[in-house]
Amino acid sequence: MASFQISPTLRSKLQTGDPLVVLTGAGVSAESGLATFRGPEGLWEGRDPMELASPDAFRADPLTVWRFYDWRRRQALKARPNPAHRALAAWERVHENFLIVTQNVDGLHERAGSRKMVRLHGTLWRLRCSAEDREFDDTREELGELPPRCECGAMLRPAVVWFGEPLPMEAIAEAEKAARSAAVMLVVGTSSLVYPAASLPYIGRTAGAYVVEVNPEPTPLTPQVNERLAGPAGEILPLVAEAAGIELETG
Repeated sequence: MASFQISPTLRSKLQTGDPLVVLTGAGVSAESGLATFRGPEGLWEGRDPMELASPDAFRADPLTVWRFYDWRRRQALKARPNPAHRALAAWERVHENFLIVTQNVDGLHERAGSRKMVRLHGTLWRLRCSAEDREFDDTREELGELPPRCECGAMLRPAVVWFGEPLPMEAIAEAEKAARSAAVMLVVGTSSLVYPAASLPYIGRTAGAYVVEVNPEPTPLTPQVNERLAGPAGEILPLVAEAAGIELETG
């Protein structure tokens, strides 16, 4: 188990029922067996992200892009929500002022039962028509022939935010509003390198939130937080939830 202690200050703040925002990154899903993006064995190790996750890449070679995203969908389907995902879902069920803001596109929060969520980077489980720009859910295990096609005949693309694309305006506006109103903000499993998501803890801290980082390694955010809990999210979040008085299922 991770070696850490929850401070009396954090314990007290968690038990008030005041607004709580949880910002999650790829590290939350790493314990479910999904690769993070940066560092050893990350998705971008040895790859140029611009050749797999950008509008230019899709225009130049849609089949290669789709093979990469089809592989990611298959990997996400094999994965299972871990104790971090389940703790957050349990917390949401009993906390009225609770919101997850996630950079993850794998769908594991949803499969654990989370519903109060802002998806900053979209999801693998929605597709977008490249001609009509409309989106729809697609949770099939097998997409069939790649690239998939819309009813109109145009190619479909993953409804995710690619390099060179802005975040959805509604999503970032909702996330920033939540950060400004949060009493406590947990920043979990994120490198704190990718903006504008990385700006949210600073927005929260400036507005008076008690910012807590949950991460095995220090990040650029670490010097700015009120409290750091060093260790894997799957070990720490269940204990933080229990400190808030949340009853978690065992087994």
